[in-house]
Amino acid sequence: MIETPSLVDQYCHGVLRTELGLGTFEAQLIPSAGPPAAGTTFFDTQTGFAVRRWCPPLLGLEPHCPPARYLARRRELGVVESGRRLLRGSGIGTFLVDTGEPGDITEPEELARAGNAEAHELVRLELLAEQVADTSGTVGAFLANLSGAVHHAAAWAVAFTCGADAGYSAALAPEPPGPGEVRGAAGRWLAGRVKGGAVRDPVLLRHLLWSAVASGLPLQLHTGAGRPGPGARPEPGGPVRLTEFVRATEGLGTRLVLLGGHPYHRQSARLAAGFPHVYADLGVALAHTGARAAGVLAELLELAPFGKLLFSSGGRRLPELHAVGALVFREALDRVLGGWVGDGAWSWRDAERVAAMLAADNARRVYRLDERG
Repeated sequence: MIETPSLVDQYCHGVLRTELGLGTFEAQLIPSAGPPAAGTTFFDTQTGFAVRRWCPPLLGLEPHCPPARYLARRRELGVVESGRRLLRGSGIGTFLVDTGEPGDITEPEELARAGNAEAHELVRLELLAEQVADTSGTVGAFLANLSGAVHHAAAWAVAFTCGADAGYSAALAPEPPGPGEVRGAAGRWLAGRVKGGAVRDPVLLRHLLWSAVASGLPLQLHTGAGRPGPGARPEPGGPVRLTEFVRATEGLGTRLVLLGGHPYHRQSARLAAGFPHVYADLGVALAHTGARAAGVLAELLELAPFGKLLFSSGGRRLPELHAVGALVFREALDRVLGGWVGDGAWSWRDAERVAAMLAADNARRVYRLDERG
């Protein structure tokens, strides 16, 4: 068994504070714009099977038990205790938490207490703009306050993150927008915004991204299509559409971390290999492929330097997804690196050194976690 240190989960969300029934629970398992196929549930997915494999033992049940029995045990323990067991059973020692998820979701401090771990906040750029807009009466005040908010966040957060999907390609132009463009976009958005609505204007998103780059803090970029809504069409191209933005930010001192991207994970790995300031996430690509995770991990390790890959669970809303992300990652790591050791291609010492890099050391370096005490 490959030994790994306590994991640094470099991207996740908080978990729901409320009890869930079968239908509402399974709706959180995978991104979907609609219900499952007739006669099936979303447990009939690689993620669903992984939950049934890894989570029941953490709650005192046998692996692969039926979903109804699992959820009955979850209700018996209560949402707090079941969440505590799942998070602590994950082996995650540090959570980096995107607080932009809507709903009755735990804050980073709550997640840390439940998991007996540390937690740091990832600042969602769109949410920061929303918060500033709520307290700014004019375009000038909004832009001035937004600049101040980005500067202030850079002093305490571990990274900025951007969860935009609509119009995202247009926001990834290889230069910041001009002042006139920004003022015009801000005026249109402020005049038409609904409080609590997401920032989707590509000029404003572009301004936010370049403001984050100027801060010097690491910037996380979602590279997949996000959680689909009714009628949503995934944007073509995958992470490769970030190439010009990536090239333009080289040498500016900001590290870019490419999140998600499956099934385009090979593109993320290639960008990480091709640019010194780019890193690739291992999270959703492994968590969503379940029993096939070892194959996906091996593909990523073929393409990117080992110092450029970072573990995350990608967990959101369900503590099961944090646990599955971590446990599937450990098993995949053991299968791949252990297999190479068994073949004589690697030594145990090298395998454990690389495992530690992927599990925690790379994230600690990128986000300067050891400087935070």
